[in-house]
Formats: sequence, structure tokens, C-alpha cells
Amino acid sequence: MSDLHDVHQPGIGPWVGDLPAGDHWDLELLAGGDRRNVEDRYRYWSHDAIVADLDTTRHDFHVAVENWGHDFNIGSVIRTANAMGAKAFHIVGRRRWNRRGAMVTDRYQHEHHHRDVADLVAWAATAGGDGHGIPLVGIDNLPGSRALETQDLPRECVLVFGQEGPGLSPEMQRACDVVLHITQFGSTRSINAGAAAAIAMHAWVRRHVFEG
Repeated sequence: MSDLHDVHQPGIGPWVGDLPAGDHWDLELLAGGDRRNVEDRYRYWSHDAIVADLDTTRHDFHVAVENWGHDFNIGSVIRTANAMGAKAFHIVGRRRWNRRGAMVTDRYQHEHHHRDVADLVAWAATAGGDGHGIPLVGIDNLPGSRALETQDLPRECVLVFGQEGPGLSPEMQRACDVVLHITQFGSTRSINAGAAAAIAMHAWVRRHVFEG
């Protein structure tokens, strides 16, 4: 097997000893080392093998982000979606989005693009496990929104996030089945879009993974 982690480089170096059996291994990584940002259990696995394995454990929530102004927070949202095991992520608006903050974690997710809000709504109408529709749950601190902390999040849903600053567009607000806000206790009027997305996704995980 491989040596211990090299303190001077992320990941681990080349495999030492006889090559392991199995078709999920990446021969180039075994020979040259694996410096990717992946869990240790996936070291030396091929990209396709990792995606296939993740597909067996992904959760039932999706993440959608509006991309009208190339928001730099989108990458952070997608990175968290990967960490929380989202089924897929959806980009609404511009097809090209700022991937820097994703730290290449988007490569292990399923990505969908929707040209506008109506396209996302049409997709969600039949996206459930047996072809039924799944609700769009907006996250934004808007007048009339409900507290995330007291709302029972649906198991199948799309958590929808707007851009840093303007938040959910008026069109998206109208399309959402419900809009939830994160209760705050300080002086700031809002929190960072990436942070809000992480809180909302973890709320889903706590409800449907840890509480059953």
C-alpha cells in the first residue's frame, strides 16, 4: 500500500508494492500518487468509479443556484452540496459559472443547467422518484418567509439559493413552494450566500439522516 501522507504535498504518493485488484483503480494515480481533494477511501480510485459509488448513497435533495451575475459564491455552494451528498446541482441562468470555489468537487456531482426559472419549474414538475413533482424550497430572509429552524423540510426537494446581495429573484420567489429564512441574532441584516446554503443543507441532513 501507499506510504504515509507527505507533509509537503496534499494527498499521498505512489502505491508501494503489488498493485491491488479491481477495476475501480486508476493506474496513473497508483503510479504517480493521488493529490486530489477526495476522501481517503477514494484514494487511487478513477473519477468514474468515485461518481458511480457516490450515486449509490446520494441524498434526495437537490441544490439550485441562480446565476445571473457570475456570483463567486456559487463554487462554495456546490462544494458544500458535494460534502452533504446532494443528488445534483442546478445552475439557473448563465450556463458558465464561477467554479473556483468549488475546488473541482463539481466534477463528482451531476450538473443540470436551466436557462430560466420556468425551465427549472418544468424540470421539477416530474423529477420525483416515481415521476411526481418535487417542491422548490427557497432560502432567503424575505418578508413573509418562514423560519428554517421550525419548518419540516421535505425529503425530496430542491433547495434554491439566489445570488449574493439581491438574493432570490422575484421570478424565483414566485416559483418556490415556500421560502425559508435562517434566524439571526446579531446586528447584520444577512449572512453570506455560501454560509446560508451550508446551514440549509445541513438542516436537511440533520432532519432526514440523523433524525430519520
